[in-house]
Parts: sequence; C-alpha cells; structure tokens
Amino acid sequence: MADSSGDRAGPPADTEIRDEVSGLSYSNVVFVDVDLTEATNDGSIFSECTFRRVQFNASSHTNSAFLNCTFSRCSFFGATFTGCKLVGTTFDRCTFSTLKVDGGDWSFVGLRGADLRGTSFRGVRMREADLTNVRAEGATLRDIDLTRASLHSANLSDCDLRGSNLSTLDPATVELKNAVIGWEQAVALVTSLGLDVRPD
Repeated sequence: MADSSGDRAGPPADTEIRDEVSGLSYSNVVFVDVDLTEATNDGSIFSECTFRRVQFNASSHTNSAFLNCTFSRCSFFGATFTGCKLVGTTFDRCTFSTLKVDGGDWSFVGLRGADLRGTSFRGVRMREADLTNVRAEGATLRDIDLTRASLHSANLSDCDLRGSNLSTLDPATVELKNAVIGWEQAVALVTSLGLDVRPD
C-alpha cells in the first residue's frame, strides 16, 4: 500500500499540467498544488506518485491508473472515475463530495476515516480496502466487491448497499441504520449475528 505520510521524495512535477492529461505516464513524481479542475484524463498511468493539495474538482478520469499513489489534502468535488485502477492507493484528509466512481479496481485502497457522504461507487472492486471509520451516510455503494475489506466503525446509515459483498461486515461494529440491502444480504447479515434463518 502507498505510504500515507506524504513525505516520500521524488522529482518535482510539471505544475503547468492542466485540462488535458490523457495518455501520460509518471512514476515516483510529486505533484504539489496543481490545479486539475475540469481536467480530462483518458488512459494515463501514475505509479507510486504523490499528490499534495491537488485540485481534481469536476475532473474526468477514464481507463486510467493510479497505482500505489498517495493523495494528501486533495479535493475530488464532482470528479468522476470510470474503469480506473487505484490498487494500493492511499487517501489522507481528502474531500470527496459528489465523487462518482463507476467500475474499476480499488483493491487495497486506503480510505481510513474518509468522509464519503454523498458519493457514488458502482460496480467497483474494493477487495481488502481499508474503510475503517469511514463516514458514508447516504452514499451509494452498489455491486461493490468488499471481500476482506475492513469496515470497523464505519457509518453506512442510509447507504444503498444493494448487490455488494457484505460477507466481512460485522453488524455489531458498523452503523447500518436505514441502509438499503437486498434479501440475500439481509439473510447473510442476520446469520452473522448468530440467528438461525429457516423457511416457514
């Protein structure tokens, strides 16, 4: 998983990069105070890069990769990620209001303590993701693969969880008030509480 300290050394980034960042490839680069508001990113690859106070507001990312990267104090207001790969990437004190993620692989991602209220994740692979203490009230987390994900002390109240794999979710440690789930998920959760579910 990417280093969350935000102090990793690396060559300075070109701070004039704006709007169109498609087809680029960076490795071990540090981006500081770069404004990528409304930028379009199709197919770029960022490997073990660090982003500090970068503005991704209303940006669009398609079929791109951010591998083992670190995002520190970045803003993702209204950003969209479609079919992107963020395996091993860590987010530290970032803002995600109205972020939309459709498909892609976010396995091993670090979102500990993140405020995901109002965000939408659909069809995303988030295996072994660290979602400890996440606040996701009212978020959409549909058809998500959460196999072995850490959800301890997460707040999923009013969250749409239909179709997601909740096999490692412990109802005793997660806030689920008014969360929306399907019948099969309901049976799995009740069973995890030690109840014996039988047909009439």
